[in-house]
Amino acid sequence: MRRRAFIAGLGVTASLPFAASAQQPDRMRRVGVLMQFVESDKEGQLRARAFREGLEARGWSIGTNLLVDFRWGVGDIEWARSTASDMMKFAPEVILANGDQAGRAAQSVSRTMPIVFIGSSDPVAEGFVQSLAHPGANMTGFSTVEPSLGPKWLELLKEIAPHVTRVAVLFNPGNSGSVLLSRAAAGVAKKFGLEVVAAPVLTAEEVRAATEMVARTPNSGFVVPPDPTILGHRKLIVELAGGYRLPAVYALRSFVVEGGLISYGINIPELFRQAAGYVDRILRGDKPEDLPVQGPTKFELLINLKTAKGLGVEVPPTLLARADEVIE
Repeated sequence: MRRRAFIAGLGVTASLPFAASAQQPDRMRRVGVLMQFVESDKEGQLRARAFREGLEARGWSIGTNLLVDFRWGVGDIEWARSTASDMMKFAPEVILANGDQAGRAAQSVSRTMPIVFIGSSDPVAEGFVQSLAHPGANMTGFSTVEPSLGPKWLELLKEIAPHVTRVAVLFNPGNSGSVLLSRAAAGVAKKFGLEVVAAPVLTAEEVRAATEMVARTPNSGFVVPPDPTILGHRKLIVELAGGYRLPAVYALRSFVVEGGLISYGINIPELFRQAAGYVDRILRGDKPEDLPVQGPTKFELLINLKTAKGLGVEVPPTLLARADEVIE
């Protein structure tokens, strides 16, 4: 589904350094944002708000010197390319791309316009940059893949649900990072006394089929790596996990906030806040090729005790003590 977003004007306030504000006092700046969410999705709005707040923290304010064009929607790569192409009529100076598909779409419409990606699984493998330290072209941004996450999810699942012996990884097969994390988990499965099976999914129907497949085998659970497409199915996934009484570990906190059992991963809205810093620097003259790709450095652990009770899972006190947030 394709939906065109509102255009928010953001501007420069008197708090900007004199040199920067004196350089271009009246020039209207433009930023385009490709969001892989429907506009009504609370998670998408949370990320958009973090991006705007990040800009405001760096001196930009609404209505003076900056316009931000948000494009909302979900679809295949052709939809994403069409949306990115249509955005070019807005004449943005920088594009912020949420996810690999949005990054590929933005790259397809311009090899010169600065592009800041967020949530890229493997920016080198995707062809976005030559290296993480030296991007070398018009793209830079923030990667969300840390290979140790795959084994960590298995460790957490075994800790919170010791009876589990079989784990399905629900992942987007078109997401190179999710494939990498799935393989990383499978590579250490025996260490935890687990069998790991791959469950590639994209549509709601595939999510239902994969979850039913998992539920047919006793002592099963699943993990869900980060991916914008699968994130859009989080309500369905959480409901199915509860209905089949399947313990699951998620990469993103929004699953747990909406009723999932446990999550361990990166705070994505915080990456949007940080990305505002890169957009700000580019608008002031820095080049993407000189801004290194940043990888994840901080991870957060969330546990939903209400869900644990509903699943008949007793959360170990040691795990509760390590949690950054406990939802009761």
